[in-house]
Amino acid sequence: MITALYSDQVIAENAPMDRRLAALVLARGNRIGYIASGPEPQREFFSEKRRYYRSYGLSLDLFVDLDVLSGDEEIGRLFSCSAIHLTGGHTGDFLRRLRQSGMLEKLRAWARDDGIVVGTSAGAILMTPTIAVDALFSASSPDAVRDSAALGLVPFEFFPHLNDDPGYPSALLRYSETTVTPILACRDGEGLILGNGLVEIFGAPLMISGGFAEAADRGRIADLLSRA
Repeated sequence: MITALYSDQVIAENAPMDRRLAALVLARGNRIGYIASGPEPQREFFSEKRRYYRSYGLSLDLFVDLDVLSGDEEIGRLFSCSAIHLTGGHTGDFLRRLRQSGMLEKLRAWARDDGIVVGTSAGAILMTPTIAVDALFSASSPDAVRDSAALGLVPFEFFPHLNDDPGYPSALLRYSETTVTPILACRDGEGLILGNGLVEIFGAPLMISGGFAEAADRGRIADLLSRA
């Protein structure tokens, strides 16, 4: 399994991570499936991502709307792709759609069977054990979130867009005192590629745990992965 977790994606600062991800995907093929977080009737975000991936020699050629899955044939096409992209959007709604469509378990199983999953913002949060940390984006408390279990592909929580609000770091520190799961917090332009022996950090994400924050360390992340 390989996971790529982006805070944001289609910005110049992500180019080093983009190139690394493209090399990993191209080693298996060039097709990427796109799972939308919600309705996208004009497919504007899909079109943007298609152009973005095309610039790296990758083909985003399958759009999946979880609300109108057509059946096993469409699911089969999705899981025949070289990688799957989980979009940004409303994290809670995305998780609900994955559950209601029956895709949460299917996607987890596909990923763990040596799949490549790429997540941006909400899509990256969904790769973690819980989406509780997403509550901070609406000035709510993660501790009050219920029924938040997500894909659990990585052994930490993920918080994107750290640079968007000066209050996020202190809120994350407070939350970290009430959860045993470490939190990886990324600014836009930062991210991680993990799995199959890889621990690659792009930019300077923070590891937040037990009320303390420090630069994300490759050794500690590798240890977390080995014990997951």
